[in-house]
Amino acid sequence: MNKPNYPVDLHTHTVRSDGNDTVQELIDNASEAGMKAIALTDHDTRPPETIRIEDGSLISPVDYARSKGLIFIPGIEYSCDTNVDDVHIVGLGCNFHDPAIVKTENDAEQSKMQGYKKLTEILCENGIHVSWDDVLNGTVPPRKPEEVQRKHIFEAIAQKGYAESWDKAKIMVRDNPVFNVRREKIDPLEAIRVIHAAGGIAILAHPHLIDEQVSYKNKQIARYEYIEELIAAGLDGIEACYPYEKTSYKGKWSRFEVEREIKNRYSGRLAVISGGSDYHDDGKKGVLKPRFIGECGVSWEYFVNNPLLKRFV
Repeated sequence: MNKPNYPVDLHTHTVRSDGNDTVQELIDNASEAGMKAIALTDHDTRPPETIRIEDGSLISPVDYARSKGLIFIPGIEYSCDTNVDDVHIVGLGCNFHDPAIVKTENDAEQSKMQGYKKLTEILCENGIHVSWDDVLNGTVPPRKPEEVQRKHIFEAIAQKGYAESWDKAKIMVRDNPVFNVRREKIDPLEAIRVIHAAGGIAILAHPHLIDEQVSYKNKQIARYEYIEELIAAGLDGIEACYPYEKTSYKGKWSRFEVEREIKNRYSGRLAVISGGSDYHDDGKKGVLKPRFIGECGVSWEYFVNNPLLKRFV
């Protein structure tokens, strides 16, 4: 197991979206690594109220993590903006029973099933024979249609040899207009509003995965101008520390250069300068250099002293 670089990781995933750990495994792995706090931020999916542990009993993940000496922060990562790729808003500490939060989960589930099934049909029509059945039944146990994430399709493409890896498959699909099926996603401004109404903190994940130029409100604007729109809508934070070189990042900066740029531009303007590994435990699927818990994150001192984050301590 890799030794974490940071004791607090505010961006992780489990099998509840496109990760490979159960929630218990995530907590166990984080505890074993010596982490002090982690946030579970599965895609468009509310965190569980309880988990079933090895002895068969049900326990809240917060309590289970506490028994391991770990702070567990319930969160969600919204895939936002139908027309701009990789705009993800993390919501931490929401009331996940809030009706608007529940509705966003139901809406995303329906949108994903329709959009991702259509994508597999288009792939097959164009010589990339990855069917909807491949995506559903290519794992043990099989997936339910409502559980499918876009990354699962990229993994299937790589598994069948059409791309070297899931991230190369993502770039192949993203950059080919024929494959670029646009499913309906929540507007990022609405995601911020919903998160705030449910008492949560809204953080923009991996900002440099957003293209340098994007189309917004029928005009081309720079990435930083797009982010200004989110700030004007009440964005609380932005992810600075992130393992870009292990993702579909197309830029030329190192993760450290990106982190420095984000901190220089937004420190003092946003309440939270966040960090997270975007951990999926991809090593279980043979990824050679998977992201690991605590690879990126924030310091304990920052976490306990930040006015918005210290509520979780």
